[in-house]
Amino acid sequence: MSGEGEIVVIGVGLAGLVAALRLAEGGRRVRVLAKGVGSTHLSGATVDVLGYAPFRVRSPAATLPEFAVANPHHPYALMGTAVVDDAVTWLKGRLSNPRYVGDLRRNFLLPTALGVAKPTAVAPQTMAVGDLTHGGCFVIVGLPGLKDFYPALVAGNLGSTVGIAGEAIEARAVDVDLTLDGRVDVGPLAYARRLDDPAFRAQLAARLHGRLGADDMVGLPAVLGLTDAEQAWEELEARLERPVFEIPTLPPSVPGVRLYGALSGALHRLGVSVTIGGEVLGAETHGGRVTGVHTETANGVRFHAAAGVVLATGGWAAGGLEMDSHWVVREPVLGLPVTGIPGGGRRFLPGYFDHHPLASTGVAVEGSLRPVDGDGRVVFTNVRVAGATLAGAEPWKEKSGDGLSLSTGYHAAMSMLAEED
Repeated sequence: MSGEGEIVVIGVGLAGLVAALRLAEGGRRVRVLAKGVGSTHLSGATVDVLGYAPFRVRSPAATLPEFAVANPHHPYALMGTAVVDDAVTWLKGRLSNPRYVGDLRRNFLLPTALGVAKPTAVAPQTMAVGDLTHGGCFVIVGLPGLKDFYPALVAGNLGSTVGIAGEAIEARAVDVDLTLDGRVDVGPLAYARRLDDPAFRAQLAARLHGRLGADDMVGLPAVLGLTDAEQAWEELEARLERPVFEIPTLPPSVPGVRLYGALSGALHRLGVSVTIGGEVLGAETHGGRVTGVHTETANGVRFHAAAGVVLATGGWAAGGLEMDSHWVVREPVLGLPVTGIPGGGRRFLPGYFDHHPLASTGVAVEGSLRPVDGDGRVVFTNVRVAGATLAGAEPWKEKSGDGLSLSTGYHAAMSMLAEED
């Protein structure tokens, strides 16, 4: 691929942000186009590389090679598992507030908003402290007026959980009395903005004083600041003299907003153009290459010339894949071939965790993530596909969603940069 011209990244979820940032770091001119802010604002912002295969995974590093052999069409198998490790290392080097910790050697077990233990390889330091692997005593703190976070529910479910080796987990809930501008119905973003204020953090710590046991670890909904979460977390730990950790809430996700802000801020500093709100309608092609894309904006349709394209539009939920009333599935932006579509019979099964025939549908790719047709021929030589649009994975079942987005976004960029050498 020529080093001249602009790479167009379509999509601004984790896969698109990672691909754009790595390309820009490599000296390419990059333009990001998206119709919305992507899935980061909905996710807990942990990097779940491989949580189940099919049983709970303790070590992604130990499991991925065997997993790749058993699933040869999975993106992890096509890229090679070393790419995942490289991508994790790269991401951790770019996030500092809060820092991300962990690696592929072992999964943390982190509590969800329902008190379920979720395996994840990499997480913000503010969450990783709450690792349930070795049991312990946990106090789950409820904040007044915060919607969709119920500390008694979290504590009750944690109390029926055990650590990796059967260690006991003790959990209880406490509610604190705080004033938030007189409001009685409060979202996580409002609390996060207030907890950027040291005075409000001091008020929270004071309300918890005398209500904690000596061995307690303190779990709070993930609202410890938007702009300075690392400082907020460190200060609360110092004031409470106990480990403090965040538990992701239902959307909007404060950790997701932080992650988006960190990566989009890095793009801005590198001079990358990010346009949100214009839907990509289609592409111009010539000689097996995409030469540009059309977007619909408030001022009409605009054409963006492209030396290359990274397609990171997401899966079914984000509109990266569509299915009409006749069960016809398509990739709507570039018109790429879609594989894994059941030829007949049932598309979905009764059980939530069943192997649904449509679950791994998506765009098939070769090792450098270029799209291929049913005969394995590359469709467009200057296109890479990343994230949930890809075929062969079941992220919701494998607990691999952000791991796939991170590693495929990173690999898409690296394979494009390699073609310049």
